[in-house]
Amino acid sequence: MRSKEGDSLRSLLDFVEFTHNFQQVERIVLVNGKERWENDAEHSYQLSLVAWYLVEHNKLNLNLNKIVLLALVHDLPETYAGDTYIFDEQAVLDGKQKREAEAVQLLKKNFPDFSSLHELMAEYEARKTPESKFVYALDKLLPVLNIYLDRGRTWQKKGITLEQLFQAKNDKISVSSDLLPYWKELAAILRENKQLFSGSV
Repeated sequence: MRSKEGDSLRSLLDFVEFTHNFQQVERIVLVNGKERWENDAEHSYQLSLVAWYLVEHNKLNLNLNKIVLLALVHDLPETYAGDTYIFDEQAVLDGKQKREAEAVQLLKKNFPDFSSLHELMAEYEARKTPESKFVYALDKLLPVLNIYLDRGRTWQKKGITLEQLFQAKNDKISVSSDLLPYWKELAAILRENKQLFSGSV
């Protein structure tokens, strides 16, 4: 018969293994200056850190603790569902919600005692609180910042045009009034640097 201590260690090992699997989920964003895609763990850590910076830098009236936690958990269902590339085929995009809903249920089954994690994931998906809207919008803005700093390599490699980017990002980033000024300024810079995109030559 397994001891209570043994059960606790097994649960811990299961969750640590889950974090290993999370690190294996690739996103279609080249790591700056490298020939590999970033993974979900790198992305979530960067999102958390940048969100923290923005809240303090701009003295935003947001719950910083919740912001950081939302950023850490926002992509955890992708451990089971995989990342869905924003410019993927329509059939893949149409199935995203179903795949991720099933992944959320699997997370609840595998880690039933981690209630705050499940509550935060639900809050993020609902996008009704200022904090969840902020993290959602930053999640859409951050890859653009990364690819811009990497001189557009991902956009060129995947054949993405400036118009495609604006169509995919405008409405999503606009859900946070705190981030909209950054997006507008960046969009103006991108319009002046169309060589960063596919089909600009």
